[in-house]
Amino acid sequence: MSKTFLTKTAFRDLNLHSDLYQGLDKAGFSNCTPIQAETIPIALQGDDVAGQAQTGTGKTAAFLLISMHRLLNNTPEKKLTSPRCIILAPTRELAIQIHKDAMQLGGHTKLKFGLVYGGVDYDKQRKTLQNGVDILIGTPGRIIDYFKQKVFHLRNIEVMILDEADRMFDLGFIKDIRYLLRRMPKPEQRQNMLFSATLSYRVMELAYEHMNDPKKVTIETREITADSVEQRLYYPANTEKIPLLLELFETLSPSRSIIFTNTKHAARKVADRLNKKEIKAGLLSGDVPQKKREKLLNRFKNGEFKAMVATDVAARGIHVDEVSHVFNFDLPQSGEDYVHRIGRTARAGSSGIAISFACEDTSFYLPDIEDYIGSAIQVAG
Repeated sequence: MSKTFLTKTAFRDLNLHSDLYQGLDKAGFSNCTPIQAETIPIALQGDDVAGQAQTGTGKTAAFLLISMHRLLNNTPEKKLTSPRCIILAPTRELAIQIHKDAMQLGGHTKLKFGLVYGGVDYDKQRKTLQNGVDILIGTPGRIIDYFKQKVFHLRNIEVMILDEADRMFDLGFIKDIRYLLRRMPKPEQRQNMLFSATLSYRVMELAYEHMNDPKKVTIETREITADSVEQRLYYPANTEKIPLLLELFETLSPSRSIIFTNTKHAARKVADRLNKKEIKAGLLSGDVPQKKREKLLNRFKNGEFKAMVATDVAARGIHVDEVSHVFNFDLPQSGEDYVHRIGRTARAGSSGIAISFACEDTSFYLPDIEDYIGSAIQVAG
């Protein structure tokens, strides 16, 4: 993590369970990010938390440390096989990343972590649950599938975490979330944490219904994006967009970039043109099977692809460090999506560049985006 992104609050000062410090040291974490510094002390007192923070701000480590600390300090009298903590994520990629972080931070504890998501490894995941897990991480659909088959139960849940709650609404998972929450111990009998890009009315309504008087923690959007991401805006005609993109690749030489489009057709077209220009580009759209998605992301992380072209739904949960540039080939329809997209660069305090094309079809989204981020995007000169 960049030092400019950290607070003066050291993890060593938080009196976390001693087993967690080896994992923190191995991860190279010494001081807290703002969301960690604000949420961890509140949660260590036993309070519920509703936190507003973007991906890349350290929220995953915050809720993992809180969860593991609680479980380590409350050892059950007899061995339990069903989970004591459940972490719900809207996408497979995000669930995979949370599990990876949990294994790193909790690798020196005796806690068992289970990862459950759709598309692959049905019997393997089922066996993991049958063998017993302390912390269950996954997407709602597959978790409900195993739950209905009585592979595990939810009566032991001590900690419930809902990550990217706003995305749960957008992707239509709220009925599934409510189904699971109503089968856990009552809110006052467990600790609850919710994280979201915005604490909108619908998100807070969910929080107040299924949490125990949560304390709100807000890390302002402009604090997260404006200082670390250089934002530039172009006004190309529709026919000028691909030539402009190719020209920018030639002049800027991005080391690793993500290009967002609003449709699968546009994503395919952009990826084809980049590859024809010998700029190795991968393509992530919603219809790509899970195993192929994982291979594509690994090739992107390994540097085999210089660019990844993606639609919004396909890009949820992409957590790749050292993305130097984000290109909004099409402007997104909302400020939330804009912030989510440009948050793929400048992760954990590093710097990055976000370039947006306000074309004939998408320029009318710009006022809402600028209103949401609280400033005008600089027009490239």
